[in-house]
Amino acid sequence: MAPAKPMDIIILGGGIAGLTTALSLTKFAPSSSPPNITLFEIRPEPATIGGAVNLTPNALRLLSHLGALDEMRAKNYGAECLAVEVYDLYTNAKIAESSFRGPDGKGLGDPPFTALRITRGEALKGVLAAIEKHNNIKLICGKKTIKIEEDDAGVSIEFEDGGSARADILIGCDGIHSVTRLKHVEPERKALYSGICNAFGFAPRRKISSGDFEPTHFSVSGMNFGRRGMLLTSFHDPNQESIYVGALMQVPEIADRNGWKAAGKDADKTRNEMLERYAGAANPHIAHWIQDAQGLYLWPVFTLSKGGKWATDRVMLIGDSAHAMPPQGESTGIVFEDGVLFSRCLAKWIDTRRQEGVPVKEAFDAYERLRRTRIDTAFDESQSVVKTVQDTPWLGHKIKMNVVPWYLWWTRAYREKHFVEDVTCCDIGY
Repeated sequence: MAPAKPMDIIILGGGIAGLTTALSLTKFAPSSSPPNITLFEIRPEPATIGGAVNLTPNALRLLSHLGALDEMRAKNYGAECLAVEVYDLYTNAKIAESSFRGPDGKGLGDPPFTALRITRGEALKGVLAAIEKHNNIKLICGKKTIKIEEDDAGVSIEFEDGGSARADILIGCDGIHSVTRLKHVEPERKALYSGICNAFGFAPRRKISSGDFEPTHFSVSGMNFGRRGMLLTSFHDPNQESIYVGALMQVPEIADRNGWKAAGKDADKTRNEMLERYAGAANPHIAHWIQDAQGLYLWPVFTLSKGGKWATDRVMLIGDSAHAMPPQGESTGIVFEDGVLFSRCLAKWIDTRRQEGVPVKEAFDAYERLRRTRIDTAFDESQSVVKTVQDTPWLGHKIKMNVVPWYLWWTRAYREKHFVEDVTCCDIGY
């Protein structure tokens, strides 16, 4: 039997989710027949909104497999994070930590990885550098999709500028407000405001009279719990010259998207609210970092309801477009896992079922069977984040400061189980 024609695949969304999915599809495809992948991005150039993320050991392991971690390390992006330290804002006492050191201090898993605190922008640059090494992947920016149609032979899309494209399958990696979901897969499943916002910016470190940097209470990343939110203070570059300041806090809903945009851009108002919310901090430097934060932005956290529809016969949703949830420490790693596991299921279908005329939906279904339970569990865990950052009275805060260390100890084995996991070689049951 003659070899099958390489698959044509469209990915909507040129962010980290779409790009890493393209790398995964390329890596796990038959070497003799890599797919032709075209990513369409609505923005005029690759970009990402957000602050600094912590790439946990499982996320770094996958980026290493995909060739992107080498690109990030070559540019010296990010700051190695051995642990996220947890503090009581009002005493500056360290009450717990979530460690990535592993049993011998070198990291978790085989090979071992720690974690990397990195800006979303630098993470995107590293993935783009890996993409450039693959001739089968093409990224086209400035394309707004207005229509998606599928038939027995493939998927067609139309753009606002009058252009169109067609492929064998389409993968929606276009985020919480996914056009793929809202125009085709499940239009009635809308984004829901979680009740919390992330206010973030980057503060250049002040220097003291000796010429040294102002000291920090954390080694690399410190999570500071207060009565009216949770404040992350973290280095994100190897020279530790800048501090990422990210505040998760309860904020009343604003009626429309334009209202949120206006609120997000009002840096002075956001700064004043942060200073008020985190007033009374035992460490005076916390106020300095909020005062000095540049590019301060307020970002509402939207989520999707649990469950939902992920696929049609030829269209699949990946990442936030399928299961956006509040940040719970490993959200980025979950997205990378999505792309790898979906790609492995699709590769198995190409190798064993495509030539027999079995519909590609079989691979989609195999991926969903493999992934649903893990995503449902992560969703349930994420709800605790919303509760943790809600405004609370003094007694509630005291109780929280006693519960958090116990919770981190109790769940340590569960977290480390996922940190050492390598989904590039696990059994996919298909």
